[in-house]
Amino acid sequence: MEEVKDDKTYKGFVERLTLGITRVLENLPGVLDVRFVEKPPAEKRCLLSWEQKNNCALPEDLRDFYLTTDGFMLAWNTKLENEVVPVGCMMINNVAQLRPLIQSNVYSLPNAPTLADLDFDDDLEEPDGPEKPHFDSRSRIFELDPCNGNGKVCLVYKNCTSGIMAQQCEVWFLDRSLFWHYLTPSFTAYYRLMITHLGLPEWQYNFTPYGPSPQAKQWAALYQPLTFHGDSHPDAACEPLLNKLDPAEAFRGKAKPPTPKKKQAAQVPVSGGSTAKAQGVSGRHSVTKR
Repeated sequence: MEEVKDDKTYKGFVERLTLGITRVLENLPGVLDVRFVEKPPAEKRCLLSWEQKNNCALPEDLRDFYLTTDGFMLAWNTKLENEVVPVGCMMINNVAQLRPLIQSNVYSLPNAPTLADLDFDDDLEEPDGPEKPHFDSRSRIFELDPCNGNGKVCLVYKNCTSGIMAQQCEVWFLDRSLFWHYLTPSFTAYYRLMITHLGLPEWQYNFTPYGPSPQAKQWAALYQPLTFHGDSHPDAACEPLLNKLDPAEAFRGKAKPPTPKKKQAAQVPVSGGSTAKAQGVSGRHSVTKR
C-alpha cells in the first residue's frame, strides 16, 4: 500500500511540476519514450553560496523552483519508418551548472579576442525594444539552457555596478551568431513558454527575425499545430489566418425543406362542362353504333 501511495504522490508531483505536459505528449501520435528525470531539491546553502559568489540575487520564482527540484529534464522521441528519432528536450541547468557565460578554451590565449571585444555598439539596438545585454561588466549573464548547441538561453542581469548585488533579471536567447533576442521578463514566464512549445527543436528561434530552420518548422507544424505560425513577423496589413466559424450557422438544426403547395385545378363553368361531357358521351355512342 505504501508503494502505491508513493507512486501516486510522485505522479502528482510530476503532474504539477510539468503542468500536465507529460499526459499531453503521451497522447500525441507517434510520440515515444516520454522521460522525466527526477532530481532532488537544492539546498538553501547552495543558493546562498551562488548569490554570494556571483553577487546576484536569485529571483523568488527561480529560488522556489530550485528548492523544489535542482534542475529540469524532460525528453521525448518519435518513430519514423521503424526508427526512433529524438525530437523534444526541455532542460534547465541545476544550480551548479548555472555558470557565467564565458568564452571557450579557443580564446584562452593572451592576445585572443574575448566576448567583450565582440560586443556591438548601442547604435545598432532597436529603439522600441528593450536594452540588449552586453558581454562586458555592464551585464552578468548565466546559462539556463544550452539548447543542444543551437544557442543559449540565459538569465541576464543588466546595468550592473561593481561591488553591488544585482537584483533584477530577465531571460534572453543568444543565437549562434551572438545576437541577443528577448524572451520573457521572468523565469516563470519562460518556464511556461518552454512547456507550451513542448521542447521542440529550435523553438527559441520563433522569437528571432529569421525563425527556425525548415526541418524545425516541420516538427512544429506536426506536433504543435495550435500555436505554430510559419511567419512570426507577419505584415501588419495582413489579416491573421483564422478559421472564421459562425456558431449560429454551423451548429443550428438542419432546416426542413418547404412543403410544395398543391396546384388548385382551374374551375370550369358548369354549363360548359356539362355540354362538353354530353358531347363526349354522344360521340362514344355514335362510334359504337357504327
